[in-house]
Amino acid sequence: MADPTSEPVDADLAVRARGGDRDSYRTLVERYQEVAFRTAYLITRSAVDAEDAAQDAFVKAYLRLDRFDPRRPFRPWLLTIVANEAKNRRRAEGRRLHYEATVARHGAAPEATPEAAAVLEEASGELLAAVNALPEPERLVVGLRYFLELSEAETADIAGIPSGTVKSRLSRALGRLRVAMGDPDD
Repeated sequence: MADPTSEPVDADLAVRARGGDRDSYRTLVERYQEVAFRTAYLITRSAVDAEDAAQDAFVKAYLRLDRFDPRRPFRPWLLTIVANEAKNRRRAEGRRLHYEATVARHGAAPEATPEAAAVLEEASGELLAAVNALPEPERLVVGLRYFLELSEAETADIAGIPSGTVKSRLSRALGRLRVAMGDPDD
């Protein structure tokens, strides 16, 4: 079993990449390309636009490595660039497409019965529709926090809002989702 401490940490890779080590940056790209795409997709709601935004963000991040503070985490710094690029792309193109089910759905467990899989599929579709109906600021924090499983602090950094705003938007969004999903307590 590989020793997890043997893998270089992000800050070391970024410092090496800043010094011209392209393999170090390639490692960072490989490490974060999926979450970068998913972050961009949450904002653009288009696979093509998300791919372009993520790719452009990686180029911009590489060109701005001199601005990266190695004492801070690399992932939120990178995902902030990705989010900004995606927002700019969406604004420029004026698109408002719907989420695809693959963003939110993780699918049924392989051992699930066909009936259980069908129930899960239906519930996932209802939840996805309810999330899509949320106002944009709430949809973004729900997507970052729960679909991408980012921390509250990372969500705040990427969305460019204070942590308290993340909490209030999540609270409002979850309340709306409970109502939309027919929670008897609301």
